Amino acid sequence: MALQSPTYWLAEHPSIVNFRWSPAQSWGSTWSFLFTAISAYIAAATTLYTLLILSRRRRPVPLGPIPAVHSLAVALISAVVFVGMLLSAEAEIRDTRWFWSRTKTSTPFQWLLCFPLGTRPSGRVFFWSYVFYLSRFLHLLRTFFTILRRRKLTFFTLFNQSILIFMSFLWLEFSQSFQVLAILLTTLLYSVVYGYRFWTAIGLPRARFPFVVNCQAVLLGCNLVCHIGVLFLHLLKGGCNGIGAWGFNSVLNGAILLLFLKFYAKKMHSRNTKVSEDEESTHWGSVNLKEKHT
Repeated sequence: MALQSPTYWLAEHPSIVNFRWSPAQSWGSTWSFLFTAISAYIAAATTLYTLLILSRRRRPVPLGPIPAVHSLAVALISAVVFVGMLLSAEAEIRDTRWFWSRTKTSTPFQWLLCFPLGTRPSGRVFFWSYVFYLSRFLHLLRTFFTILRRRKLTFFTLFNQSILIFMSFLWLEFSQSFQVLAILLTTLLYSVVYGYRFWTAIGLPRARFPFVVNCQAVLLGCNLVCHIGVLFLHLLKGGCNGIGAWGFNSVLNGAILLLFLKFYAKKMHSRNTKVSEDEESTHWGSVNLKEKHT
């Protein structure tokens, strides 16, 4: 049997082309699963943190190579999702372009920002959106790494991780516009950031500047510009699909942007503050900021 090209396996395989988001075909696609999973995550993290505090253990729990392996796994999965989504978006544009004249969509970039009304969660791009949704559960492990190594758990960590899973679910449930670009931007930055985390975890030198913070600034800036574009097209074209889920996404990204700007302003006014890359509270999940005053 001849080897198929990467494009076939990432965009043309029958399992990808015929994907459909539904409780009967997609694991984890029910509301009951979503709320149960989030509740179990919060309960497990809180219980572990409480047990460590009650045990009065001062030394961090040794985790060996597990965090490094986790970072490498997230980086590789993110890279695969990025390439798969890119190839799938190209294929969807090629196959559906003939229909755009009926939906006031004239360019591929408009389609990436604003799905036509009536778009269903099926096909290539929604397959990779589903993989992205499942990968969010892998990110939850960083919360437990932080608890075991630093005995630290914040409300923002739990809230941020839970909301990101919830958002990914809404993208699929309501076929939200902008999700293709959002996933492309996020997975590209994830592959870079977690690749950097793996780099530092195996003992290689760190960057001389706050690498993760700068990556988050790039992601938030791109998201802000794209959200403005979605709103403009929604008003111009007479509607984008899943605009309610997009509105929720916009509120969340606005809150994250405000938190980031608050941190950045505080950092600029603290000349003696050193940012630990392993503890930054960013959009990547359960990352915390730790300041050491000299």
